[in-house]
Amino acid sequence: MPENRWRTAGITRPLLDRRRSSSTRIQGSYASVWVGRHLGMPRYGAYTDLNLSFIFVPIWYDDSMTIMMAFQTPEIEVLGLTTIFGNVSTEDATRNALLLCEIAGRPNVLVAEGSHEPLKGGKPRVADFVHGSDGLGNIFHPPPAGKKSEKSASEFLVEKVSQYPGDVSILALGPLTNLALAIKRDSSFARKVKRVVILGGAFFASGNVNPAAEANIYGDPEAADIVFTCGADIVVVGINITTQVRFTDEDLSELRNSKGRHTQFICNMCKFYRDWHVKSDGVYGIFLHDPVSFAALVRSDLFTFRKGVVRVETQGICVGHTLMDQGLKKWNTMNPWSGYSPISVAWTVDVPGVLAFIKELLMKP
Repeated sequence: MPENRWRTAGITRPLLDRRRSSSTRIQGSYASVWVGRHLGMPRYGAYTDLNLSFIFVPIWYDDSMTIMMAFQTPEIEVLGLTTIFGNVSTEDATRNALLLCEIAGRPNVLVAEGSHEPLKGGKPRVADFVHGSDGLGNIFHPPPAGKKSEKSASEFLVEKVSQYPGDVSILALGPLTNLALAIKRDSSFARKVKRVVILGGAFFASGNVNPAAEANIYGDPEAADIVFTCGADIVVVGINITTQVRFTDEDLSELRNSKGRHTQFICNMCKFYRDWHVKSDGVYGIFLHDPVSFAALVRSDLFTFRKGVVRVETQGICVGHTLMDQGLKKWNTMNPWSGYSPISVAWTVDVPGVLAFIKELLMKP
């Protein structure tokens, strides 16, 4: 396989060691985390980090779409999935992750189950009204034959980042509990991970849980604040960006009528999600939150970003609110943003470009 392609085969030590000095791996969540690596390709261009292997974390509808996109991208090697609560319980997310791997013909991809509760404990918020009680639009597919890893999600993340320091990136699409636990488990985690791309927050915009908060950050605000301030190279894609990109009913019909390998399965899952958008937002179609975040990972040329320190409100009526200091003012006194490393926040998006990228992957035969 050419050096400018992402490996889709299972990870092997010879492959990982071959270009170690310039490689990158990525981890994600459900799935909410992926782990991948870069084999020395240019950062910008058709893809931002070609030849990636990665881990992906939570699993409901648009996560499922994103996983299928990754499996359809020959430049990417999916090393594993880690799971977390969100639109379903963590247990159901694990089941869905195993199921998606089987449907995609990738049953050997590792699935590591994550935390069943937020950092502070208590019952997690599960929004099954968005994607159905099974997280897949109530299609109630037969249970998967595969089994989850014996390692927890945080153990798995620490293991891979420690095994390949400076070579692992993370795509996090759910609450950030597993990442926060990995940071707490290994104080050098933030220094060893290459990049973390996060779907979360609402920057200078209304949330989708309430006016203050976006769902992933609201699901574990303490974890989000730990991750945002850990010092890692972090990219955040908020719903102020992702809600600009949607599939209309016409786009969904085009998808169903295409020769895409998994489009029928995706469209069957989509009906529940689409109907919820009509009732909740008056949108005749679906937002593409997770696929847009995937695009920010591999096609950062389709976005612009601004740097700033981001903190998360953990108490009061604005729990889960993401507050960014853009560095436009020199403060006279220390404040809760002082002393932390800035992160990259997605600021604008090339909507036609991202839509074309998503369609291209989903419609591949």
